[in-house]
Amino acid sequence: VGVKESHQMTIFRIIAAILHLGNLKIQGERDGEVCSVSSEDEHLSNFCSLLGVEHSQMQHWLCRRK
Repeated sequence: VGVKESHQMTIFRIIAAILHLGNLKIQGERDGEVCSVSSEDEHLSNFCSLLGVEHSQMQHWLCRRK
């Protein structure tokens, strides 16, 4: 396709992160008004390491509306 190898690895890393994000288990509470993600979730850890984002921040903002 003509994509450099370094760009291919970046694309693969992003796709892998999106796939891990799809496997997260989000627990709903209080009739769906509040949710939480376990800090032990391996998919969250993999997602954060692939994209280089903070685990605690991602866990927080995945469950907030703002």
